[in-house]
Amino acid sequence: MVHVLIIEDEEPAAGRLLKMLKEIDPGIVVLDVIVSVNSAVDWLKQHTPPDLILMDIHLADGESFEIFKKTEVTSPVIFITAYDEYAIRAFKVNSIDYLLKPVKKDDLQQALGKFHKLHTAKPGVASDFSKLLETLKAPKQEYKKRFIIRFGDHIKSIDAKDVAYFFTEDKINFLKTHDNKTYPVDYNLDKLEAMLEPAVFFRINRQFIISIKAIDQMFAFSKSRVKVKLVPPTDADTIVSTERSADFKDWLGGDR
Repeated sequence: MVHVLIIEDEEPAAGRLLKMLKEIDPGIVVLDVIVSVNSAVDWLKQHTPPDLILMDIHLADGESFEIFKKTEVTSPVIFITAYDEYAIRAFKVNSIDYLLKPVKKDDLQQALGKFHKLHTAKPGVASDFSKLLETLKAPKQEYKKRFIIRFGDHIKSIDAKDVAYFFTEDKINFLKTHDNKTYPVDYNLDKLEAMLEPAVFFRINRQFIISIKAIDQMFAFSKSRVKVKLVPPTDADTIVSTERSADFKDWLGGDR
């Protein structure tokens, strides 16, 4: 039997974790769900350390790394994070696992499997968080704020917030602004996907990356997919691909 503490301030995200844990292993006992740094510190000081902690990085009253400064954490931790790749590499180096939001059941199951292996090999051994904390003092990732557009002899700067969606047509990449103007862009959709703010933009299929503000209406489609009506309108099929539908719904709910 594994005793787990969840430190997560978003109620829907915490609910998903509870549901997935129960599905993965009905024998897991969730001791509590904590929503803030201060309440987590108080809980850890007053209770026997849990076998495992699932810990979101951003909490109601600050970053969860403050917990380690205020009290000793001896339990293994699986972080839940939206940090970019440099921080994720640090997690791996320090043998601390991580889950990217929105958390997927397969990823959680694999992380629990890693915990079980480490716990069996070295029961009671705490992780060393010092190097991780130093790494996470580095600046957070900055997303692209504007694009330089060249068409003919003209050069124009367009703010990312003014873009309704990016799309590919006849192997050429374009952006469409909210005021219905179309411009070619120098980046393909794979590169754009990594450059754009994930809370604002989502790649629904191979041809489109859309802004949350460009969504006019949505309709249920076959195979659990979603058809999206965009503003400005487009004649192309704007259907969320099957493999992206679950993540799309999480994105709509603010879980990304």
